[in-house]
Amino acid sequence: MDQLAFPALGILGFACACGLSPSAHAQDVDILDGGKLLLTNGISTIEGTSGGGLATWGTIAGRETDAGVGLSGHATLVELPDYGWTSYGTSVGLFDRVELSYAHQNLDTRDVGTALGLGKGYTLDQDVFAAKLRVAGDLVYGDPMLPQIAIGIEHKRSRDAAVVKAVGAAESKGTDFTLSATKLFLSYSLLVNATARLTKANQGGLLGFGSAANPDYAMQFEGSVAYQPFRRAVIGAEYRTKPDNLAIAREDDWWDVFAAYAVTRNLTVTVAYVDLGSIATFDDQRGGLLSAQLAF
Repeated sequence: MDQLAFPALGILGFACACGLSPSAHAQDVDILDGGKLLLTNGISTIEGTSGGGLATWGTIAGRETDAGVGLSGHATLVELPDYGWTSYGTSVGLFDRVELSYAHQNLDTRDVGTALGLGKGYTLDQDVFAAKLRVAGDLVYGDPMLPQIAIGIEHKRSRDAAVVKAVGAAESKGTDFTLSATKLFLSYSLLVNATARLTKANQGGLLGFGSAANPDYAMQFEGSVAYQPFRRAVIGAEYRTKPDNLAIAREDDWWDVFAAYAVTRNLTVTVAYVDLGSIATFDDQRGGLLSAQLAF
């Protein structure tokens, strides 16, 4: 793989403190000339982490190799029968080892807002601050039976504390913990991912965290399978289980079927059919996802 290095001494110092070993010298740098294989940085999830559209993977954001720094940004729209969901954010990848990300989510209640007593077009907002560390393995190279394993933390803060408390949530902010294992079987053009998520989040956190009856963390599962029919395209499917904490609103598991296309080595566009089940008493929330990611 082509290698990168980064000239900023502060970043290199951080890398050394984390036990990272950038292998190129500062004078050899081309900071935005990422060397990862096309599409192996994944896309941005609705929570801003690298992975699929709904599931977090063990991948690290950006196109950097283990000798560089990567950047990415995303904008995602999910169009549902009764809601509009948007997410946008940015990520930094350090030496293909550490990922730091931020995403802002909006859930537009449209006409549903009136029925829920919030007012037409009321928007629920949430900020997600996340970090991920690759602890073992490599997505593409190394032992073919050892996946890339990463641990992650996602701190979520609802901007609608009064609303989420009114629907029965115990808290308006919470933290998810993830453990992901992801492997690309290059000879088969097949990617497989499994993620365990420890969470209290209701609808990903947009309806708060936990409830009086269910205040504790619950272990959830996220699985993804993707196939690369040719170099610039990936098709696949994901499934994500969810806790069901709120007495007034059933919460269903999520799933999607997606296709991602690398328009250039930096720009990836993803479309998906998504089924988010019941959201705040409104069932059959099935629709389309459109996402664009710019990565370096």
